[in-house]
Amino acid sequence: MFQRFARPIVEAALSDTPVVLVHGPRQAGKSTLVGQIAAQTGRRVVTLDDPGPLDLARDRAAEFLATYEPPVAIDEVQRAPGLFLAMKAKVDRLRSPGSFLLTGSANVLALPKMADSLAGRMEVVDLLPLSQAEIDGAPGRFIDWLFGGSSEPPNASPDGTPLEMRIVRGGYPEPVGRSVTRRGAWFDSYVRTILERDVRDLANIEGMTKLPRLLRSIAGRVGEPINVLALSQETGIADTTLARYVHLLEAVFLLTPIRAWSPAGSVRAAKTSKLYLTDTGLACRVAQIDERSLRDPDRLLPLLRNLVAMELQKLTPASDDRPTLAHLKTLKKLKVDFVLDAGPRGVAGVEVSVAKATTSEDFVGLRFLAELAGPRFACGVVLHRGHSAERFGRALWALPVQSLWQN
Repeated sequence: MFQRFARPIVEAALSDTPVVLVHGPRQAGKSTLVGQIAAQTGRRVVTLDDPGPLDLARDRAAEFLATYEPPVAIDEVQRAPGLFLAMKAKVDRLRSPGSFLLTGSANVLALPKMADSLAGRMEVVDLLPLSQAEIDGAPGRFIDWLFGGSSEPPNASPDGTPLEMRIVRGGYPEPVGRSVTRRGAWFDSYVRTILERDVRDLANIEGMTKLPRLLRSIAGRVGEPINVLALSQETGIADTTLARYVHLLEAVFLLTPIRAWSPAGSVRAAKTSKLYLTDTGLACRVAQIDERSLRDPDRLLPLLRNLVAMELQKLTPASDDRPTLAHLKTLKKLKVDFVLDAGPRGVAGVEVSVAKATTSEDFVGLRFLAELAGPRFACGVVLHRGHSAERFGRALWALPVQSLWQN
């Protein structure tokens, strides 16, 4: 059983907040986590994947909440958005911490009824697929190290699991332990279920057959700025429709946008977000990429960036600083793959390289970030495929990529 970094966050939220929402992709482990907490606290669990409770929740929300009295856990709550207003009335009457523990596999925060009802009454805890640190049973404190001012790099040693395998395996709990063939079958079924059911739950759209084509196109260009015109030409989807489809794929957690970082001052920086798939295993399956394909550095680099992007996202909630994740690219082509901004705690940068050795030229973007951030600059790291850690200046390090998930 994997120990999730989110568990103590959820338990702390239940101690002082009426409604706690565990939010993330299907099959990421939300139901397992909530089931563990419910069993420990004697909380009843009801899932809206079951037709009976779902019909009651959709048609008679107040009766549903009278049938399933708090404290209760409600799984897949996005399937009955009408519950939220009834839940607000119950919460305002009871004012009891931990009344409702919810899970959602679509972005329920974007639903108007959610926005109008539970503001100030709910804490949201994101749960993505397993991080590599959770798979390995490691502490996952890389982000704390970035902002901690430590003079010593995190420990990292040659990894028993090849990097290429980590990428094609991904982090969904179910396929992590499967064979290559059975893992592929799981991903195929997963994508079909998300597109045919969850997307339809959010929006009645035409051209459902074009969504897999759009997902494949994005998987083939992960980490690139969103280019609606190029995607439209490649997929045959009108540009006005394509933007809506991309937002739907984000809403069901198949895609994760990384926003552009806006430095203060006169520096002109790109404002376009970059798109990553929420799981590299899924990205590889959709793009038909296997471990052998990843021996090509040009194919490896975007997927390695995707892995690092999602590892940073997964490690952020468990960190003390909880920085926002962004990217930087100036109009003069200076760039940093990932900028972590923790407000007054500082700014850190992470670059990704497929080389096994690092040179001073690899730090051009990070040095520029240090100039922009000034005294707020905490640390800059180039993650590479070698095995040694090396200092390249004040708060600048070259580290093996496995530093992300090792101690």
